[in-house]
Amino acid sequence: MYVYVYVCERERERERVREREREFSSRRSVLNCYEARRETAVGMKCLLVATESAEVLFYWTDPEFEHNVQEQYGASQEDSGRLPAFEDSINTLFAPIIISCSTMVDRLGDSYTSFSTENNHTYVLQQFEECLYIAVNGDGDESEEDLKRKIYVMKKLTEILFGMVTLSSSLLRKELRPQDTEQRNRVWKKLQRLLETYSRLQEQDQSFLVEAVERLIHPTLCEQCIEFLERKLVQQINSSVERAGEEVLHAFILVHTKLLAFYSSRNASTLTSSDLLALIILVQDLYPSSFDLDDTTPEELENTSAPDIFYTPEHSPSDQDSGRLSNDSPPVFQFVDPDIQMAEDSLQTLEMPAPDPLTPSRVFLEATLKEGFYPMMPHSMYCLPLWPSITLVLLTKIPHSNVAMSVYAFLENFTKLEKRLSEGLEGTAASRGQLQIQDLRNKLDKFIRMLPSMDIQASHIHNVWSEFKNKAFTRSGPGITRALVPLCRSMRTQLCAVYRQCFAAECMGINQRLAPTVQERALSMVQEKLMDWKDFLLVKSKRNITMVSYLEEFPGLVHFLYVDRTSGQMIAPSLNVTDRTASELGKGPLPHFIKNKVWSFVATTRRYLQKGYTTVTLRDGDYYFCYFLWFENETGYKLEVVDIPCLPDDLGPLGMLSWDYYRKLLRFYSKNHQNEVVKCYELLTVHLGVIPTEYILQHCSQLARKLWEPSRIPLL
Repeated sequence: MYVYVYVCERERERERVREREREFSSRRSVLNCYEARRETAVGMKCLLVATESAEVLFYWTDPEFEHNVQEQYGASQEDSGRLPAFEDSINTLFAPIIISCSTMVDRLGDSYTSFSTENNHTYVLQQFEECLYIAVNGDGDESEEDLKRKIYVMKKLTEILFGMVTLSSSLLRKELRPQDTEQRNRVWKKLQRLLETYSRLQEQDQSFLVEAVERLIHPTLCEQCIEFLERKLVQQINSSVERAGEEVLHAFILVHTKLLAFYSSRNASTLTSSDLLALIILVQDLYPSSFDLDDTTPEELENTSAPDIFYTPEHSPSDQDSGRLSNDSPPVFQFVDPDIQMAEDSLQTLEMPAPDPLTPSRVFLEATLKEGFYPMMPHSMYCLPLWPSITLVLLTKIPHSNVAMSVYAFLENFTKLEKRLSEGLEGTAASRGQLQIQDLRNKLDKFIRMLPSMDIQASHIHNVWSEFKNKAFTRSGPGITRALVPLCRSMRTQLCAVYRQCFAAECMGINQRLAPTVQERALSMVQEKLMDWKDFLLVKSKRNITMVSYLEEFPGLVHFLYVDRTSGQMIAPSLNVTDRTASELGKGPLPHFIKNKVWSFVATTRRYLQKGYTTVTLRDGDYYFCYFLWFENETGYKLEVVDIPCLPDDLGPLGMLSWDYYRKLLRFYSKNHQNEVVKCYELLTVHLGVIPTEYILQHCSQLARKLWEPSRIPLL
């Protein structure tokens, strides 16, 4: 009897072992198949936005990645004779990663944020609400921090384009993946171009490297242009009867990516550096810079740029404004940049027509008004090309913008109420510290009754709100309890839907914009003002010759970057690093070598800054790098050094475009300086390694003092 039982137990144990072996073998087979597919399918670069159920909401790939995926799936479909759509191939490729990430979140409440494969491909994952962002690099050009930054910039661009709709995952899904295939192609094409434009600027432009706005320093011309924007352009547009209820809040002139002049009206909110950098990306996407310095001879450069011999024109007559475009204006669209051409050729989706300069874009920007803070206020953006690479940009306040303020206030209240109910607070404790629940009820009733008069479909929000009131305010209902959490979420979704109906880009009617005659008159006025300056500005934007004196004064100084983090401005850094070294050392590999060193050191300083270090000095081969971050008061007196907080790795990347770290750093430092204005500055220098260390530190101190005065020139 005992032997029989023992044998049966042994047999059951063996069966369990065999079952585990079969399960392990099956999993290993699936993993090997996926690994084999990944090894051949993944190329160089990719960015994907997907839902938790592995539905693709957006993707971007470079040509190598796309070619490898199509080659792999084309070979696997030879028997059927039909190739799968590229979107289906992307979905199949990433589905195991998305599902595994969702499974870990469900079962463990946490998930991985990055991993590397055996073939040195790097994956970075970031979850925002119900959307999963995945960035991939396979050529080693981008680190995990670079991929993370690309993800956050992508999120920033979607917020600029879609506003508060991004606060609702279900509505954002409809924006990113419309049912209509043609419309979906247009949306994806635009986002793909924007991502490529950002990548190009981040790789080539020093202002986007350090995420700060670079301006052209020519005090006389800047002052004249700001005065012209204020007293002529903006005043004339806002007094016109053809402005269709719009009001110009901001006007600025861009030369390539550099800011020549900026004016904000008195009742406008400050335009943040983060939003301004994002707008420059939008402008560069519409009208890519096409100025090639290689076509400029040294003699032309010297004659054009030297301030002591340059002809200063008299004030252009502007009493009689022309209503027509200048007949001798060169063509607006000249796409000669090889990087732009390659980007256009790599996209196989629907080709979009050339943009109409008179058609505005809808953008959503941060605004701090007397009524409060509103992170995504709708504006219309008009990009009027003056000449190739020189653009006038107008940002206008649109009619019914007060609706956006009301929507955000209601959203904030329902978000706080949902959070407190989820934490277990009920009754009056759940609504403490915010708008009283009865006031919220009265204001929202009035708001919903107003919507039909604006041709906004309000039946859905009316039904959800009625259900909320029946449960919260009637005697038969449960009251302000945890049972209202689902209805709070539904109300937030419906408020975002109302916001979308009122402010989405396709809702801009032809009668709800500045009249073409108003835009053409504005364009002509600025062209007349800058006609004699345009060639000078194009050269100066690329080679800021007036800053070379700093390099001549400090022997051994190769390059420097100086940034006012309080205003988000970068003082023009002598020359573009590759242009200067190429002009002095020839067009060999050395200019690009130095450029790569500068780009690499900026990434290094960010890692140290994240750990709480404000000073970094290091020797790298033949070069000596220094980095300093410090605080001053308004008079230029250097304030005491304090330990800045170390940041966890799960926060956004340091910068101003992807995540405004410096604004939070200033708030942290200003807590102990309540009675004075605190300024924050950064200085990065590159010296030849043969220069003694004590001279290098002395140079840095003297250079910071010399650069302080030009930074006093007002900009915003």
